[in-house]
Amino acid sequence: MNYWLMKSEPDVFSYDDLVAKGKAEWDGVRNHAAQLNMKAMRRGDLALFYHSNIGVEAVGIMEIVEEAAPDSTDDSGKWIAVHVHAREKLAKPVTLKTMKADPALAGMVMLRQSRLSVSPVSKAEFDHIVALSKA
Repeated sequence: MNYWLMKSEPDVFSYDDLVAKGKAEWDGVRNHAAQLNMKAMRRGDLALFYHSNIGVEAVGIMEIVEEAAPDSTDDSGKWIAVHVHAREKLAKPVTLKTMKADPALAGMVMLRQSRLSVSPVSKAEFDHIVALSKA
């Protein structure tokens, strides 16, 4: 199993929106590095749902339920999307400030490549963020 962090602007699509839908296409990703990460996703992988721009915090856990397929929002056929469903809301959000201040997360890809909307997360980083949400 692999672990990921996936960003969405909450005023466009929030974790609560995903909960309401149950399952959703993670579409609109137009960055080549993020697309490569999405192509590497497998059914059953887990991802942290991260609210970007507003809140800037990890707020939930979702599961990859369908692997890479053509993005329904792309007329060119160049981009892919995955389908996700909500697993659980974090006990409390884990802010970017908290992540940056934590030495256990110093190597996190998202902290080194902050503009990347889909990035890998190690199991240790994933588990640590979940634990921080319960602290």
